[in-house]
Amino acid sequence: MIAENLKGKDGFVLTKNGCCDDLYGVLQTETHSFLNQKQNSMKQKILTRLSSFLLLMMLLPFAGMAQVKNVVSTHRVFPKIDKVMEFEKALAAHAQKYHTGDNYWRVFTIQSGPDIGGYHITEGPKSWESEDARGDINPEHQADWNKNVAIYLTDRQSGGYSVYQDSLSTVAVGDYSDKIQIAHVYPKLGKEGDVWNIIKRLKKYWIANGVTVAVYTSNGSGPGQYAIVTRYKQGLKEKADGFRKPFKEVYESVNGEGSYAQYLKDAEYVQENWSELLFFRKELSSK
Repeated sequence: MIAENLKGKDGFVLTKNGCCDDLYGVLQTETHSFLNQKQNSMKQKILTRLSSFLLLMMLLPFAGMAQVKNVVSTHRVFPKIDKVMEFEKALAAHAQKYHTGDNYWRVFTIQSGPDIGGYHITEGPKSWESEDARGDINPEHQADWNKNVAIYLTDRQSGGYSVYQDSLSTVAVGDYSDKIQIAHVYPKLGKEGDVWNIIKRLKKYWIANGVTVAVYTSNGSGPGQYAIVTRYKQGLKEKADGFRKPFKEVYESVNGEGSYAQYLKDAEYVQENWSELLFFRKELSSK
């Protein structure tokens, strides 16, 4: 009864059983057409996926060339004592008109230390490439600063560039706080690597005790220094005795017994250090 079997690659079986030759021929042709369409569809899907994979492989080298935004520029200025109100009004207008994107300004007032009474302006984070392209932003920007802001300032000022160090920090570069403390640590000449290792061990303590810290290294801005910025997420109450476990106890729990004594000894690698408190002024900063 069964004269012939037609079997496709997907296991489909067509049986010739009493069918006329013409009908069987039609069925055979349609079956082969169906199988060919299915094969072509599978080939198209494979080619599409392969093309996407090859494109991804081609783009990977360029991913490593992406601009890293870890550079911050700083400018410290000191207004005339009798012109503070005028200065703040002009500064806010300038920041909100001209400083956006990579040139975003965050303005702090310096609350303690040798620069008390000053204003700490940070720009960024940005890349070195974007700093190349910045220039004076535009002619109107510089003219506004000179005409409307600088007239209220004293001659005292300072500035520089710092690079955020992710491997030493416990908080992302853009995860800010309104109240911060900056510890300025200046290594002795040739001892920068030793101070780096000190901070690496401190990071273990910060993580264990829940301290949020961003670490920066100066770049082309006077004596080499580490700026260790404690960002007080819960405010200055984090400084109170008893808010966290004692430093020595936690430090030795993560760095080993006797590590605290070594920490004190390692202070010989530091030339100088000092700290200050700064408060963020949102109303004076970029929008």
